[in-house]
Amino acid sequence: MENLEIKNVVKQKYGEIALLNQCCGPSCCGTGNETAMDYTIMSDDYTQLDGYVADADLGLGCGLPTEYAGIEAGNTVLDLGSGAGNDVFVARKIVGNSGKVIGVDFTDQMIYKARLNCDKLGFNNVEFRKGDIEDLPINDETVDVVISNCVLNLVPDKVKAFSEIFRVLKFGGHFCISDIVINGELPEKLHTAAAMYTGCVSGAIQKDKYLKIIEEAGFTNTEIPKQKIISIPDEIMLDYITEEELKNFKNSGTEIISVTVKSNKN
Repeated sequence: MENLEIKNVVKQKYGEIALLNQCCGPSCCGTGNETAMDYTIMSDDYTQLDGYVADADLGLGCGLPTEYAGIEAGNTVLDLGSGAGNDVFVARKIVGNSGKVIGVDFTDQMIYKARLNCDKLGFNNVEFRKGDIEDLPINDETVDVVISNCVLNLVPDKVKAFSEIFRVLKFGGHFCISDIVINGELPEKLHTAAAMYTGCVSGAIQKDKYLKIIEEAGFTNTEIPKQKIISIPDEIMLDYITEEELKNFKNSGTEIISVTVKSNKN
């Protein structure tokens, strides 16, 4: 798919999820397979976190970036692909009244839902802006911490995305991002399936390439405090590949991995 087509597919899918008021698929972003409604194979449990808001949790994450982000009271935090506000409200609990949290999302329905949740909570230091991660509506060097949860894999131009993260961070700031990466090779049919893209799989890139993009954007001291292997259920894979291709994929050693990555702008 071309970049514009990818963005339109993602925007449509996430608009549908926002309107449904719950994740409509089995993975972090939903594969679009309505027969697999009961799977939550990528998302982590948020319910134990301070600041958790059930109405903002659509089951769209693949990690808990706020747990490793080193957010402090008074920080300005930016959440990329903020959805209904799940990570934003957790971050807001940490920054307190003296800080600020900004969520950016390019889906109208998600922005609407997030602002509705914020109005119910009465927060005056939380803001949701519509915008593209490849062209953030944020001024240079104004953010202490950038977070994101299973979203950068959906961005076609990851080089531009990390360049934008570098631009908006203050010197001495850092990011903490949970995302999906690959070790090995995915079957070609998965790469061309729009539903697998919105399911965070076909949009993921090689782990080494992902880390290289971060380095070339200018970040330093990169670390991975958490990672886990993701297993896509066979019945989902078989919607896109044959049984023989599935067998070959399993024997190939390819891994789909949820990683939480931290890195600094010094």
